Amino acid sequence: MSLTAALAIGFVLLIVFWGVGTATRFLPWVKGHLRIAEADFVLALVLLFGLSVMAVYAGVAAIVGAFLAGMTLGESADKRVHELTSGAAELLVPFFLVNIGLQLDPKVFLDPVALVPALAIFVAAVLSKFFGSGLGAWRLGRRDAIKVGIGMIPRGEVGMVVAQIGLSFGVIPQPIYAAVVFMSVMTTVVAPPLLKWAYRD
Repeated sequence: MSLTAALAIGFVLLIVFWGVGTATRFLPWVKGHLRIAEADFVLALVLLFGLSVMAVYAGVAAIVGAFLAGMTLGESADKRVHELTSGAAELLVPFFLVNIGLQLDPKVFLDPVALVPALAIFVAAVLSKFFGSGLGAWRLGRRDAIKVGIGMIPRGEVGMVVAQIGLSFGVIPQPIYAAVVFMSVMTTVVAPPLLKWAYRD
């Protein structure tokens, strides 16, 4: 356990402190030796999947490697890479959401033992994001702080990914998985009308 923790922490720190500089220097050199179309996008995908696999072997979730890949390329990726990435996301996100839904058993919400924690987690998620982010932006003024707090309420795909991983490994039961999915969906649903209220004249 201690070895796994050390590998995971070392992997994250290595990418955080040296990843951006290495990518800035190394990727242009690799691109210059490749004779393929959309070389920047191909290299971004290779880095994405490569760090995701390395993250799994280091003892953390693949999503951590994907996040670190995005952080590494944040300063060097050009507009074309962002455009192609957006297209790939629009294609793949529906499959991801369908997979989340297929693993959800709606019947768990018929049991108050599962419904009450789901509502409690939802309320806690809304209040913690609203007050935490709002207080952090308080120097902008009360109205802007409220807007920032509301805008930060949605908790989307990351929470679902973590819950899905926990469910697949048997770490969390179906009621907890359902509660997390419910919280992620509902925080995304309530934010737009609240933002409309916050931006009223």
